[in-house]
Amino acid sequence: MVFIHSTPTALCPHIGWALEGVLDTRVALDWTPQPAQAATMRTEFAWTGEQGTGAQLASAMRGWDGLRYEVVEEASRGSDGARWTHTPALGIHHARLSANGDVVVNEDRLRALLADARGNLGAFTAEVDRAIGSAWDAELERFRHAGEGAPVTWLHKVS
Repeated sequence: MVFIHSTPTALCPHIGWALEGVLDTRVALDWTPQPAQAATMRTEFAWTGEQGTGAQLASAMRGWDGLRYEVVEEASRGSDGARWTHTPALGIHHARLSANGDVVVNEDRLRALLADARGNLGAFTAEVDRAIGSAWDAELERFRHAGEGAPVTWLHKVS
């Protein structure tokens, strides 16, 4: 799934073009006003494609002013799922996902976080929050709820 939670109206066609470039197919997005932020639009769509397409979609939209989005790539045989979230204030965050959608922090990363915290529970907690994207989730939550019940468009990457 791709969720464009909010974007200035002027970016709408550029987002469509960027997604077309990655998916190699025509994209027709159903834009609706974003009630959580005046003068912005929102859309969401499902896509199918090869593993790694999610990273390409997220990268194609990275860095545009005023754009809030999420890209979710489901797990497939031999590959974990992934989620990329982006906000203007925080930039982009990437996390691995389990089959049920939970963020996964691997063993080596947890050991490194623990070592870096040097026994400071507050520092460890802050780093775990960063690893799972808590700040991104907090910033996006009101935009997510504003889009409940929105129409979804299906897109397929042409091989």
